[in-house]
This record gives sequence, C-alpha cells and structure tokens, in this order.
Amino acid sequence: MQGHIHKRVHTCDDGRVSTLWYVVVDLARGADDKRRQKWHGGYRTRRAAEAVRARLVHELTTGFYVEPSAMRLGEWLVDHWLPVVETRVKRTTLQAYRTCVNYHIVPALGGVQLGQLTSQMIIGLYQQLLAHGHVKTGAGLSPASVLNVHVVIRKALADAVDAGLIARNPADKAKPPRPQTRGGELRYWTPGELRRFLEVCEGHRLEAAFHLLAMTGARRGEIAGLRWVDVDLDGALITIRQALLSVGREVYVSSPKSYRGRTVDLDRDTVEQLRAHRERQLREKSAFYDDWEDSGYVFTKKDGSPLHPRTLSQAFVWLVENSDLPRIRLHDLRHTHASIAVKAGVPIGVVSERLGHASPEFTLHRYSHVMPGMQREAADTIARAVRFDAA
Repeated sequence: MQGHIHKRVHTCDDGRVSTLWYVVVDLARGADDKRRQKWHGGYRTRRAAEAVRARLVHELTTGFYVEPSAMRLGEWLVDHWLPVVETRVKRTTLQAYRTCVNYHIVPALGGVQLGQLTSQMIIGLYQQLLAHGHVKTGAGLSPASVLNVHVVIRKALADAVDAGLIARNPADKAKPPRPQTRGGELRYWTPGELRRFLEVCEGHRLEAAFHLLAMTGARRGEIAGLRWVDVDLDGALITIRQALLSVGREVYVSSPKSYRGRTVDLDRDTVEQLRAHRERQLREKSAFYDDWEDSGYVFTKKDGSPLHPRTLSQAFVWLVENSDLPRIRLHDLRHTHASIAVKAGVPIGVVSERLGHASPEFTLHRYSHVMPGMQREAADTIARAVRFDAA
C-alpha cells in the first residue's frame, strides 16, 4: 500500500474538538532497509485528503513524486534563489526582485515550508497587498504592482520545481489581479507639440540629447551611455551598444534592454544638433584644461565626466513645467516617436528596429491601438478594393 488516510482529533483547552486528516505515503526504503513514510496535511475534510492521496499515489507510481522540502520559502528566496538569479538578470531587474522579496513576499510567507505552500496562501498574499501592501503608507498596491509580485514568486517557485524541492508550482493556480488595460497609460505628444518642445529646448546645454531622444525613440539610459565612437555624423547614424543605468546612487554600464545593439539612422537636423553639441563640448574641454575627464561619452557633465541618467529626466521636467505643453514623462518621448511613426505609415518592422523591441509583434500590440482612425482607413481601403474587383 503506497498511501492511506490518517485521522487526528485534538481537543483544545476550551473544550473545542479539532479534526484534521493526513495523507501518509510509503517511500522507498533507505540504506538501512527501514520503512520510510511521509505525512502530508493536515486537511480539514476527508474528501480533500482523499483527493491528495490519489494524486500522490499516482506520482509515486509514475515516478514524479517529490518528497516535500522542509526548506522555508524565505530561505529559498534569500539564500538560494536571489544569488543564482543575480548571474542571469540585469542589476535593475535584480533590485526589483530583491525589493519584491524583502518587502512583500518574505514578511507574509517567508516562514512557510516550500512543501506546505498552497495556491490559496499565495492568493491571500495578493489580497493583502491590494488592501494595504504599500510599505511606507500602508495603502493598497495597484493591480499592476501585485502582478509584478506574482511574476517574481512564480519564477522563484518554478526554479524550486526544477531544483527538485517541490513537485509542482502552487503559483500557477494563484490567479493575480488583472491590471487595467495599458492603452490608457500611454501618453505622448502630437507632432506639433513635439515641435514646440524642441523649440523650448533651443540653447539648453542638453538640447541635442532631447533632440536625439525625440527623433530616435531611444531610451534614457541608451542616450546617457552613448559614446562618440558610436556616432557616425558623416553616415548620419548612431549605434546603440550600451546604456548607463542607475540603482540608487550607483551608475553602471549595461547592455541595452534587449541585450543586443542596434543601428539607428538620423535625420539631417539631428546630425546638425550633434555637430553643434560636439563644438560646445570641445569649448568646455578647453575651459577646464587639465581637470577635463575624457570619458568618451556624448553627453557629460561640464568637466567631461559621465552624466547621471537622472539629470536628463530632471532637465526635461524643468523644461516642460516652464512651458504650456501637456505634462508627460521623459520616457513618453519614446512613445511620441513611435506614435508619430506608426501614424505616418512607417512599417512596424522599421519602428520596432528603431526602438530596439524584441519583435514587431510587440510594437504593434503596444502602439497600434493608440492611433484613432487607422482601422477606419483600413476598412475603407478594403471596401474600395472589393468594389474595384467586383467591377
């Protein structure tokens, strides 16, 4: 017999009687040839225990049974999973994982043994975070933030399955809250508003940086990490090979988000902006003499040292707030570039390549729905083709 049900009745101090049901399975004998059993439970009803017994017996018969680990979730996440993940993801991603683990997962479920963790426990965590998950204010987290927690705990438990610590991933059946559609979150300027912003930037020390962000759709870190060796003014193109990113106060060099570089063609005005910026930078170099740091970056501090990516954001906010333009984030210049390109009929594959997206499908999903009227144009085009063919 590989498994049976065991009933345990416990009388509390106040006289109440508690009944729990356990599943006991027989494991392979050890090196000393002694009988080995593993208890699972306890369950509040015999029916629940019977369902578990049937599953465990099937796993024992087919060879997929994994003996529940006594390791606790917090130990797995902090001492084992995060150190391994550190070698596989970018620093910014690792920092997000650590924040999620230390502030949201471990305080609630860190003491639970991996083998005892259930989908209902994880769902309870999501509900708790939605109600009062904000660490500082105690307010509820947004569904999108809770979804990020789900992504982390699901990845971590999937690795626990691969490590043979648990038989299945309980997070697979723990449905996270569904965030609101991302379509309403996109903010971008019209071509006229973008033109006004570029006029506002005239004369600013980082004018060329904002021009480059707007006319290439590059990410902030990619422009902060751009070097002169990656700029071909005669060929009117730049090659994005790296990015300057920050975690806290630390700034470091990383690969682009998609882990691969790309070449982006430039328009004539952007090339002229870069030429003027280069001349300005050489004047600053001559003013600083021996104190100039030749970092090789296109956009630097006045002493030539690398520019903190946050400086671009701060300067952008100041420029927008001192104008009559709609308030958007620096990253929304990227959305503006993509939106204008899609509306102008630039092929999705080209837009995707300029933005450095993983695939044109992602670009289409991200931006096609923010262009009102495009489906109407498509409908009219198809109708005209049908009428012409019928004639």
